[in-house]
Amino acid sequence: MDMFNFDFDEVVELGSRSRGTTGKKRKWREIEALKDKHRLQKELQAIDIAYEGSDELEL
Repeated sequence: MDMFNFDFDEVVELGSRSRGTTGKKRKWREIEALKDKHRLQKELQAIDIAYEGSDELEL
């Protein structure tokens, strides 16, 4: 019976930590995607003087 005695709080705590890191990673990916989109718009403006940036980019 001793092998079944473990702390459930530790198990729950480990599970909540892993979900938190995936949320942070997802948020970081979203931030990077926005930065890439903004960088691409700036490059297009530099290349094409007539580019106004009003067109939404579909990536």
